Amino acid sequence: VQLQASGGGLVQAGGSLRLSCAASGGPFSSYAIGWFRQGPRSERTLVAAIKWRGGMTYYADSVKGRFTISRDNAESTVYLQMNSLKPEDTAVYYCAAEGTWLVTDASQYAYWGRGTQVTVSS
Repeated sequence: VQLQASGGGLVQAGGSLRLSCAASGGPFSSYAIGWFRQGPRSERTLVAAIKWRGGMTYYADSVKGRFTISRDNAESTVYLQMNSLKPEDTAVYYCAAEGTWLVTDASQYAYWGRGTQVTVSS
């Protein structure tokens, strides 16, 4: 499984960004895809996840109501729509794949994409 994350950038507080995670090497029906983020002085934490089969979702409390995770089966892509962004959302965002639902520990994820930087200015 190969993952490629994209869509990061610089945005003002209150703005929006959409991250994409393109997956290849599937099938992915047995996988869950998670979006993690890691700030300069913090651990890598799970912010949202989606189960490919069935579409079950998970959100960290810090992003509930602002972020939406979704998948496009035809494009084998998972999206993270981020609205009402805050400076504390600034981090490198990673997508990762895991064969078990729901795993929140980054060390348990088998496959990772390269990170994409999200910077939210105040």
